[in-house]
Amino acid sequence: MPTEWWETFFSGIVLDMWQQAVPEVYTQVEAAFISGLLHLPPGARILDAPCGEGRIARELAAKGYQLTGVDMARDFLETARARAKQQGLNIAFEPADVRSLRFVDEFDGAVCWGNSFGYFDDAGNAAMLQSLARALKPGGRLVLDASSNTESRLPNFQQHEWARIGDILFLEENEYDHAQGRMITHYTFVRNGKEETRAGSHRIYTYREICGMLEDAGFAQVKSYASLNKDPFKLAANQLFMEAVKAS
Repeated sequence: MPTEWWETFFSGIVLDMWQQAVPEVYTQVEAAFISGLLHLPPGARILDAPCGEGRIARELAAKGYQLTGVDMARDFLETARARAKQQGLNIAFEPADVRSLRFVDEFDGAVCWGNSFGYFDDAGNAAMLQSLARALKPGGRLVLDASSNTESRLPNFQQHEWARIGDILFLEENEYDHAQGRMITHYTFVRNGKEETRAGSHRIYTYREICGMLEDAGFAQVKSYASLNKDPFKLAANQLFMEAVKAS
């Protein structure tokens, strides 16, 4: 499958489903967890990259932070801007490739959420972390959702999964390409009797590899958690949330 699957994936029914997928109360819990790890006072500048339709950015902005959200999916950005306007929130949303952000030493904190790490090839994933590091001020923190990792995904591997999200039936067919270290997923979306299919893939790194990539990008003091309750990460944990500090 083409590496650039993400260029056309996030539009139409995927956007509709994603907007229904996460309850507002859960977003509030996630944002509280993120802000707790960032250790920043109100008014601090935070980068959300990629921001998707902006649910985390909006919740953090509501807490008094200055938010900038970037994403390559323009449909997501249009929705993000509209919803921020409805809530009276001043958030800068802009199209950008997370591998080559224009920012240098501008943000007090950064967040990469929604299991968005691992879309690219190895060089691209490394460039993404390096770009986030450049955007941060020295001493700034990154909060990274790295839940598609080897220790999480392989012990919990399921070839077929399905769920109903709002009015959309969502089916997954998974396969693991051990030669490439990628989880390849074929998606089927069914709504009102109409069916759409998409495909995507994630590079699956070990925990040690992710730590090494963070260190190579200029981060230190890496910590990890298996849940929003800060349970310690271990084999077969469903989630991996990491925090790291940009070296001075």
